[in-house]
Amino acid sequence: MTQTLDHQPAIRQAPPTPPRRRFSRLAVRAGSIVAALVVWELLTAFDVDLWLHFDRLPTPVEVARDLGYQLGTAVYYQDLLDSLRRIVTGFALAAVFGIGLGTAIARSRGTSDVVQPLLEVLRPIPAIAMVPIAILLFPSNEQGIIFITFIAAFFPVVVSTRHAVRALPVVWEDAIRTMGGSRRRVLWNVVLPGALPGVFGGLSVGMGVSWICVISAEMISGEFGVGYRTWQAYTVVDYPGVIVGMLTIGLLGWVTSAAVELLGRRATRWLPRGENA
Repeated sequence: MTQTLDHQPAIRQAPPTPPRRRFSRLAVRAGSIVAALVVWELLTAFDVDLWLHFDRLPTPVEVARDLGYQLGTAVYYQDLLDSLRRIVTGFALAAVFGIGLGTAIARSRGTSDVVQPLLEVLRPIPAIAMVPIAILLFPSNEQGIIFITFIAAFFPVVVSTRHAVRALPVVWEDAIRTMGGSRRRVLWNVVLPGALPGVFGGLSVGMGVSWICVISAEMISGEFGVGYRTWQAYTVVDYPGVIVGMLTIGLLGWVTSAAVELLGRRATRWLPRGENA
């Protein structure tokens, strides 16, 4: 006799965080930033000169004043858009090609034998070290900077995708094949969804590395962008402008990385979550 189940067991979800505990965590995070600013203010206001020369740094008030001035100029926002455009273009290309190639390497022995040795030789080379090659290859500095951004994110995405696909239990694919599923169905319904957590881990790392490299490339060969403007401020001894550029880079990196992580949570919302996830 066959017994039919009326319902499937639901995935256990963690209970929502109490409002008081959420407020406490936010207070601790905000307090850490305030404490850092207070220490910075004290060290620079009293011209502390021990082993580190804090007397040469601008105070937070001077930086805030310069930030307020830059927020009122069109150049600041244009630099933001230029750097973001480079990041989005290079990162999107790296995501598409990295996920595709990483999956192909993990699923095909022939592709792995042909492509992986070349990737393993190129992967240890820092992306910023390819700036001279990009200048020689591409007809414009803009295309070269996007190439550097692409390379920076490409390798973390390829490696994470390859490992995520290879780590999938073989029994999942065997179950679909037993029921008559094709290779395409296995790929779209088993391989890619199962590898998503690892893939988004690589995308998050790739986004951070992309910002490091795009800012460095803008400093070396750029004509506009946040990195170029920060280096220009240093050359004219505008130290508050340098720190404003650094803070802007940090904020942009945090926002874009948070966007990738949020997209990853949405794409893998079927996974059980821990309380502190």
